[in-house]
Formats: sequence, C-alpha cells, structure tokens
Amino acid sequence: MSNRRLASIASVALVLGASALAAAGDPSPVAPAGAAAGAASAVPAGAAQPAAAEPSGDAAREPTAEEIAAAMQKFDAELKLQSGKVTVGDNLAELDVPEAFRFTGPEGTRKVLEAWGNPPGSEALGMLFPAGLSPIADDSWGVVISYVEEGHVDDDDAKDIDFGELLAEMQKDTGEGNLERQKAGFPAVRLIGWAEPPHYDPATKKLYWAKELEFVGNEHHTLNYSIRVLGRKGVLELNAVSGMKQLATVRGEMQSVLKFVEFKPGNRYDDFDEKIDQVAVYGIGALVAGKVAAKAGLFKGLFALMLASKKLVVAGLVAVAGGAKVLWERIRGRA
Repeated sequence: MSNRRLASIASVALVLGASALAAAGDPSPVAPAGAAAGAASAVPAGAAQPAAAEPSGDAAREPTAEEIAAAMQKFDAELKLQSGKVTVGDNLAELDVPEAFRFTGPEGTRKVLEAWGNPPGSEALGMLFPAGLSPIADDSWGVVISYVEEGHVDDDDAKDIDFGELLAEMQKDTGEGNLERQKAGFPAVRLIGWAEPPHYDPATKKLYWAKELEFVGNEHHTLNYSIRVLGRKGVLELNAVSGMKQLATVRGEMQSVLKFVEFKPGNRYDDFDEKIDQVAVYGIGALVAGKVAAKAGLFKGLFALMLASKKLVVAGLVAVAGGAKVLWERIRGRA
C-alpha cells in the first residue's frame, strides 16, 4: 500500500461518514502521514498475511471527472471557506484574507488534517488555502495556524544567531530524535537544509524560514515553510507544508501571508507589561529550532513527534497527501 493511499484513509470517513468506511471493510488502523508501507498493519511480524480481495465490478472502474469534482465539492462545502477579515482565537489576532486565499476555522481544519492522514485532536485555530484549489487536490497546500502561549519572547538574541551553526545543531538533533519518532510510529526524517534561511524583522516582530526534509519511504522531499509572529504573551505560528517542487509558489504566497496576519490590540508585542506578564524561557533561535529544553541548553524536540502532544503533531505535518482520485479508489475498495 502506498504512502499516499495510507494518508487518504481518514478522508473517506469525512466524505461518506464512518458507516461508509466500515462498510468498505477496512478495519486496519491508519498509519501516520508519511509512514512506510506496512506501518499500519496490526498483524505480528512473521505472521501470514491475509490475501487481498480482488476488486470486481463497480469497484474496479475508474472515477469519472464529474465524480471526482463532486467529491471535492462536497468536501470543500463542509469547510465553510471564506476570505476577508477573520478573527482567530478569543479576539487574539486578525487575518485580512485576500481573494487569493480561503480560510477555514478550527472544525474545518480538523477535517483537512485528518483527511491528509494526521492523527485526530488538532487544536489549530484555522487554516489557509490557495483559492481555486480544493484542499484534497493533489497539487494543493495549506497553512496551519496555531498559537502557543508560553510567555513574551525576548528577541535580543536575534542579531547574534549564527544560522549555519544552528542548522548543524538541528540536523544533529533530528538524527538523534529519529528513534523516538519511529517508536511513536512515524518514519525517520533527515533535515536536508534551509529551503529559505531565517529572516527576522525587529520592527514587525515577525520571523520566517523554511526547511527541506526527507522522510524515509517518501520519494519526494517535503517543504516546511514557517512564520512566527511575536505577541504579548505568546507566539502565533503559521506552518505551510507542501512538496519541494512547490517552493517558488509557496515562498511567494507566504510573503503575502506574512503581511496580512496581525495580533489584535491588547495582544501585540508592544502591549507587554513586565509587571504582570510572563517572559518565555527561550528566544528567537529556539523558535527556529522548534522549541527547546531550555535548562539543558539543547535544541531538543525537533521532529520528536509524540502522540500525546497534539501541538507537535500539528507542527510536524509530514506532507500534503491524498487527493480525490486516491480517496475515490479507497472508497471503491481498490487501495
């Protein structure tokens, strides 16, 4: 079974409902997105594998263009996609979403992330998608929006960071974290390098960078493009996930996103009150590295996806996967 098909299992329930999935006769657990083939199997190693049923009749036919379009349209309608001014969180921040993008809230975000093969339980505030593309289209990509309230981040270290040294440290820690990833059911990963070196604007308190990743079992490399907006009590996180072949498109679009996301008055960086607000135990370098164990002075946690940490599961999205045709084949019993 291919990685893309593994990632599409969850999307069946979203389109047809859980009862339809049960009727399809697939009781096997869903592997994490990007997991190697066989990771979802509940059969002990060495045991005889059950023979796969041969598809026949209607299950064997290819979906028509009309059926694929109808599946996408039905899925998209449930997301309540919109543009214009959108407030996320409890009056936390505002997005002035242009016509080139569409926004969906927390419920729509959960549907999409699960359709892409990620575990349930997302606590994201919303997602952004390029207009004119269904989130389940093969060439679609999205931006996951979340908020981490761990204190006011002091940006004094930004001007002194050697991002070459930081990258080397991140690559080392990525390798060390692979054992934990594999124990949690995720594939090993290699951090290839910067797809976009980190940039920090002290005037707007906005930070962005991009990483090129290689996941074991995936033929194509993955792009993670990240934006961080510093606020009074925490950080607004925007993470775009796509294939590396979409770098030029995603880079341009994320520069647009960077401009239309702002904290609301009262939550902005300059609203910090040292008398009552907490200061974070990390700085800009740690945000790029992916959270730190500050007391140890180590950039741990990068790609160490633990199922108990919903925030990290969302932050570590593997890749946009699935697509209407794959979804259709799963429904028809061909996957």
